Amino acid sequence: MQRKKILFVAEAVTLAHVGRPLTLAQGLDDAHHEVHFACADGYDFCFQGVPFQRWRIGSIPSRQFLQALAQGKPVYDEATLQAYVEDDLRLFDEVRPDLVIGDFRLSLSVSARLRRIPYITVSNAYWSPYVRPHYTVPSLPLTRLLPVWLANPLFRMIRPLAFASHAVPLNRVRRRHGLPTLGSDLRRIYTDADQTLYADIPQLFPPLAMPAHHGYLGAVIWAPPMDLPPWWQGLERGEEGRPLIYVTFGSSGQSQLLPRVLHALSTLPVTVMAATAGNIELGSVPPNAHVAPFLPGDAAARRASLVICNGGSPTSQQALTAGVPVIGIAGNLDQFLNMHGIVAAGAGLLLRADRFKEDALRQAVTHLLGSPQARQAARQLAAAFQACVPQARLQERMRTLLA
Repeated sequence: MQRKKILFVAEAVTLAHVGRPLTLAQGLDDAHHEVHFACADGYDFCFQGVPFQRWRIGSIPSRQFLQALAQGKPVYDEATLQAYVEDDLRLFDEVRPDLVIGDFRLSLSVSARLRRIPYITVSNAYWSPYVRPHYTVPSLPLTRLLPVWLANPLFRMIRPLAFASHAVPLNRVRRRHGLPTLGSDLRRIYTDADQTLYADIPQLFPPLAMPAHHGYLGAVIWAPPMDLPPWWQGLERGEEGRPLIYVTFGSSGQSQLLPRVLHALSTLPVTVMAATAGNIELGSVPPNAHVAPFLPGDAAARRASLVICNGGSPTSQQALTAGVPVIGIAGNLDQFLNMHGIVAAGAGLLLRADRFKEDALRQAVTHLLGSPQARQAARQLAAAFQACVPQARLQERMRTLLA
């Protein structure tokens, strides 16, 4: 039987959008699939020893992406998405894939259809049109001017208009190529595909009349290959019986908060291991903290009693699959949406990055470390994640499109 060519396309604006499809690509059987992987430069360390061919495509810089999120502005304009489509089409003509799997590469909504290539997108369930969201105003210029209690209702009023403005560029590109509009709901822009798979579980984000071509993939856990710091081997569940806390704000978090978080934790009877993600140089490190540029987040979460992160799905899922509660110090809307599901499940607490207070963090840490209910909720979610196997679910959807 001839192997099918599977092309993974990652939008390399954050590490998560590269790591997630990379994990799925590595899980495919070489006997049945010829795997290709396309993304922009900048994450070469992730590809050490991978057995498949890598292709380079353009993506906007991570800094531009994060600045747009922080300002509440559309991430992509029409010209950028049109350039993406042209880049995609050149790639398709070289690779000639039987199936394309994308992670936040919005242009595939156009390019895959133009070449009539079956297309799977990987997204998060809180962006689904078939999941009821809980919208809280994220960290925006609006929240610097107004108290949150006033900014929240204003945000909920203007959110549909904001989503519509974010949807305009892709809809214009679709019309340019003779494809119908996806409407004004940004969630449709993010999830349009022949098969849409959510790297989540329904226990956190219950579906509402979800159609058959949408489904849950489960947690796609990934950690880059790296050398461990010298202190790693001697650090187990904390020193002198103290709880061990894992702290990271990742590549899309609020790295400037890390020194304040470490200072807040320095007065508690805990041991801290922290990863800077290479985003900040620390002038000093408290005596109870161990710091490295990068750590294997999955292994760090398994060692920890508590995880503190930016509230995004990659690190919070590493924690929850290990049965460990999460504190999310959220900034952008994606992080708020993810944490609302975790808080509702009783497995974590949400703090605002733009209203960060050290006392509030200490109270949250003390509460969760002393809460058997939070630990039990996290363990129940771990069991649910374990029952949702991403590779099996992906391959089931692949067979549907390749039949």
